[in-house]
Amino acid sequence: MAMEVFQTETHYIFVRKERSLWWNRYSSEFQLKCGWDLSSVDDIECIGVTHGIVGTIALQGVLDPHLIVIKEVVPVGVLYAPHLVYKIRSIAVLGPDGADTVLLGCSKHTTSQTVKVAPAGGTAAPDGHPSPAKGRLFESSALVNKTWGAVKSAGSTIRNTTEKAAAIATSQVKSTVSLVVKADPVRIEKRVLDELHKIFDETDSFYYSPNCDITNNLQRRGAPPDDRFYWNRPMLAELLRVVSEQPGGEDWVVPIIQGFVQVEQCVIGNECFTLALVSRRSRNRAGTRYKRRGVDEHGNCANYVETEQVLSLRQHQISFTQVRGSVPVYWSQPGYKYRPPPRLDRDEPETQAAFERHFDGELQIYQSICIINLVEQSGKEKIIGDAYANHVLKYNSDRLIYVTFDFHEYCRGMRFENVSSLIESLAPEAGAMGFHWRDTNGPICNQKGVFRVNCMDCLDRTNVVQTAIGKAVLESQLVKLGLAMPYSQLPDALKAPFMVLWANNGDVISRQYAGTNALKGDYTRTGERKISGIMKDGMNSANRYYLARFKDTYRQATIDMMLGNNVSPESVSALGGTQTAATDETDALEGAEHARLLVEDCRRLLLGTAQLPVGAWGLIDADPR
Repeated sequence: MAMEVFQTETHYIFVRKERSLWWNRYSSEFQLKCGWDLSSVDDIECIGVTHGIVGTIALQGVLDPHLIVIKEVVPVGVLYAPHLVYKIRSIAVLGPDGADTVLLGCSKHTTSQTVKVAPAGGTAAPDGHPSPAKGRLFESSALVNKTWGAVKSAGSTIRNTTEKAAAIATSQVKSTVSLVVKADPVRIEKRVLDELHKIFDETDSFYYSPNCDITNNLQRRGAPPDDRFYWNRPMLAELLRVVSEQPGGEDWVVPIIQGFVQVEQCVIGNECFTLALVSRRSRNRAGTRYKRRGVDEHGNCANYVETEQVLSLRQHQISFTQVRGSVPVYWSQPGYKYRPPPRLDRDEPETQAAFERHFDGELQIYQSICIINLVEQSGKEKIIGDAYANHVLKYNSDRLIYVTFDFHEYCRGMRFENVSSLIESLAPEAGAMGFHWRDTNGPICNQKGVFRVNCMDCLDRTNVVQTAIGKAVLESQLVKLGLAMPYSQLPDALKAPFMVLWANNGDVISRQYAGTNALKGDYTRTGERKISGIMKDGMNSANRYYLARFKDTYRQATIDMMLGNNVSPESVSALGGTQTAATDETDALEGAEHARLLVEDCRRLLLGTAQLPVGAWGLIDADPR
């Protein structure tokens, strides 16, 4: 339910029914009050409505606190009946100097809103803070104004004194902060706000349900929100502390996931049902492709995503869960070359400790795990595959199954249908895992394990294999529900919605991690590999290289701020414009080498090893001369 947003010289105030939540735009403190407290404020004005609070973002000594709120949403569908899931379409950022965009209008009040043009702008108030445009909410009530006159006068004196003291203390903290960078704070704020809008407004990545927890899958339903997928929890830390002290305060808190949700209406014969796909991206070790690889000291893996396929038929709900995540060893791909070679970053004992933390946590949640490793067993990727197998052997658990499938070798020359041989070999494991099934009386059976699929990026090859696994499991579920005959293929009426779900999921997950749509997406979407798809893959590969070299530093710094992680001085300097994202590889010879590698990738995908190309032609000339 939307709530009204008011602003004063010192606060943003959110009003829902007879309660209000106050956020100090300078100290970033929250307060819960009753709605009547608005009558004591002299300079209040309504600036619009919001659908919820995402949380605060700040970096001490560099970026003042800003509050992110939900501006526009679009309903996605019912994931867990009867609760509706919404996708965040756009956000607004409320800062000390005002909102960076106009909120949706309020039907109760005349909305008068000044959008901040520059972070340093604004007219100074007597206490030194920029003053928003004023519009008295209760100016027509002489009795209220007279009654509260003395209180307002005393309150104003206390407020001004307190704000001045806070400003002095803040300036002292900023002068001694350990993160010393020579950067333009105005430019930093502009770039951070730009990145926030790109992350929230342009990627179709953030979802929530006002009345239902979607951080947990169907099998874990009823448990507390899953901390791994509670994306905005760090940004809500102060609000969570405040609302925990008052009954009913949790109504102000909206757990948000980053990932993907889509619900498709399906019909087989006379039966109508829904097929849904939901992916939840972990906030642990979150970031962009070349900035976040492998595992950290706590056992968290980069690009870790839980994907759940949910079928809802009358009172029955059936779900099947898979996960993906980077190879859980310490590895990276440093440098700015196109497809830089991977390297191992730490010795075996250190790596084994992190490896064990990762799988100890996974087994506690999922009971058993079947690893499907799709990296190449030769060439540059071999070092990562060998390390993975070595640490699995050292872990020595009977609840861990390790399967290797060199995707590029088996599917060379666009023969992606060869993935079927992998799926057939996994049939016994899929049967042993089962799936979660419940009706109105509660759970009927539970899933007893998961497939953990990975390639190098855990994007393109992983998408193809997870889609194939999802299809095989769905076929068995349809048989259980009496919607299909035993050993039959996916019904024709279900092929299109199924493939659209998984193709869209692959594109969104890829945009979050690599900045472009998924490669091999034409096969996931249509079941066929085409020349046009190869050409799109070449373009997306080039775009990924560009983003990794020039843009990912900004995005990684912004993500780290959102999640409360340490932000390196180099990242802050890059945001402030005092250094470039790449200063060591700009000469023409290396540019030519990157182009050669791009062409070689396309040649290998199109022709395999048996044929030689006649030539290659550049279709785009990006030379500024």
